[in-house]
Amino acid sequence: MRLKSDLFEVLMQAADGALDKVELQWDRRTALGVVMAAAGYPAAPRKGDVISIGPAAEADDLKVFHAGTTRVDGPLSSSGGRVLCVTALGDSVRLAQQRAYEGVGAIRFDGAQWRSDIGHRAIRH
Repeated sequence: MRLKSDLFEVLMQAADGALDKVELQWDRRTALGVVMAAAGYPAAPRKGDVISIGPAAEADDLKVFHAGTTRVDGPLSSSGGRVLCVTALGDSVRLAQQRAYEGVGAIRFDGAQWRSDIGHRAIRH
């Protein structure tokens, strides 16, 4: 989330052995991600639950990274244990946390589970 440089260009420079010519640009804000897992995770994650992602999870300061998802001739659905990672940027850990959990709140699928304490230690310090 924090990388502002073009990732493709960075990877091309790496493939050419020229990473020393790359100056990475970073967003100064904090990034925080909350993993949304499937019902039954970790022992026996359920697959096939339809996922609905609302507009509140679509913004420049918030990205939903897919891990255990699939779409085959139908709606987006769960296909593994760790289904999504909702990651947000904020001017502090507390603001990034708040924003990430707002994104989590805009996503629905049966049996969805996530930790509610991500970032709490950093905020406490």
